[in-house]
Amino acid sequence: MTTTRRTDGPLSSSEHAALTETVTAHNYAPLPVVVAEAHGAWVTDVDGRRYLDCLAGYSALNFGHGHPVLLQAAREQLERVTLTSRAFYNDRLGPFARDLAALAGMDLVLPMNTGAEAVETAIKVARRWGYRVKGVPAGQAQIVVAAGNFHGRTTTIVSFSTDDSAREGFGPFTPGFTVVPYGDADALRAALTPETVAVLLEPVQGEAGVVVPPPGYLAAVRQACTDAGVLFVADEVQSGLGRTGATFACELEGVVPDVYLLGKALGGGIVPVSAVVSTHEVLDVLTPGSHGSTFGGNPLAAAIGHAVVGLLETGEYQERAAKLGVQLRDRLDDLVGHGVQAVRTRGLWAGIDIDPALMTGRAACERLAERGVLVKDAHGQTIRLSPPLVVEPDDVDRAVDALAAVLDAGGR
Repeated sequence: MTTTRRTDGPLSSSEHAALTETVTAHNYAPLPVVVAEAHGAWVTDVDGRRYLDCLAGYSALNFGHGHPVLLQAAREQLERVTLTSRAFYNDRLGPFARDLAALAGMDLVLPMNTGAEAVETAIKVARRWGYRVKGVPAGQAQIVVAAGNFHGRTTTIVSFSTDDSAREGFGPFTPGFTVVPYGDADALRAALTPETVAVLLEPVQGEAGVVVPPPGYLAAVRQACTDAGVLFVADEVQSGLGRTGATFACELEGVVPDVYLLGKALGGGIVPVSAVVSTHEVLDVLTPGSHGSTFGGNPLAAAIGHAVVGLLETGEYQERAAKLGVQLRDRLDDLVGHGVQAVRTRGLWAGIDIDPALMTGRAACERLAERGVLVKDAHGQTIRLSPPLVVEPDDVDRAVDALAAVLDAGGR
């Protein structure tokens, strides 16, 4: 079957949606909003209606749509060179990696593209480290992960997912992973064996509904890893780079992992950029030919990533997330018992459990979109708020006011 191309003018929102559903695989169920333009924390659809973006590309847009510093970095690099492959050096990668490593307090950066690639890379690195440094017998490496995790969509990663929708029909699954309850340090410690090479965790579980671990959990994980001689790998793809009110969510617990996994906001919402950031002891196990990526570390990505690091070095965005996060939390707390069952926040990031007697999380998202606020549901009853860190205080109130109105209307 073929499709015909319209030539008699622009498409409407409904026509764009219908076209997309006709010619793309149905691996998403988008809200009926067709974005055409965006600036800062606001997007505009093809019909000219404006919406407050309270998803921010799952935190890929921490600095908002079209940040002038990031756009300028992209424009300048587009005129020079965009791709060389790692077969050659380029003049943007070294400065980017140097300053990103310094921001994280680490030695080395391994650049990749997507968050899932960073996680896959970390799995490979941890296994090789286990064999070459720790002395685990060949083929026996184990990695401990947490229930409720979301680290990506590759076959290896979904092998240790506990979300049936992510796993169904995609087996056989990759062995080598042990799943323990999230937030249970005793269970994690008990799962560590002589063959364990790493613990892979999200400091805050984003896709699960902004699930925040109990106080002291990350410190206990850090100590358990140190005692057992295994790597603590922190997946900060969503939680990192300012979202939680700190550069890294681990900082809020005074914890330094052995490996940071970064992505999403590292590309400024312009190109996909991810990175594994660690020490010489860990990343020196890689040798030429053992791992690579055609686009990883390309000049365009490095230029934009370097500009992102520059924005974070000022501390301005971390401070905004912390301050506005208090405002968001205070406003959302008032809704508990009034259509909201529970609220969890870290900085400018919230998971809100909607009372199922009123509506589903999806229905809440649809009704918020009708009121000009874009959010995303997770696992039935939870909606997530993660506006760009450039959002204004009045807009934070606007989002919560819209949610209150939706809840007040209930099933009507």
